[in-house]
Amino acid sequence: MENMLAWMAWTPPVAIFFSAIVLMLIGMTIWELRAPSVERKGFLPISTTRGDRLFIGLLTAAYVNLVWAGMTELHQAIGAAIGFVVLLVVMRWG
Repeated sequence: MENMLAWMAWTPPVAIFFSAIVLMLIGMTIWELRAPSVERKGFLPISTTRGDRLFIGLLTAAYVNLVWAGMTELHQAIGAAIGFVVLLVVMRWG
């Protein structure tokens, strides 16, 4: 088993990140089954469902983190926090 996971640096932050993604997907699936979403138009230029906004928000948060890591020498947790806020904004008003 150890050799199968050797390709990835499974540090605690990486494990937390992927666990959070899995928990979000499970939560969104349960939410969708209990209360199906309807498309709506927010500040994004397209009509989106909750799942669309989650996907767009996760991609945007990833890009924010990459830009933060590439453009600053400040702690990466600040970039992660900004990415999380961007995700919340896209989920709520996107």
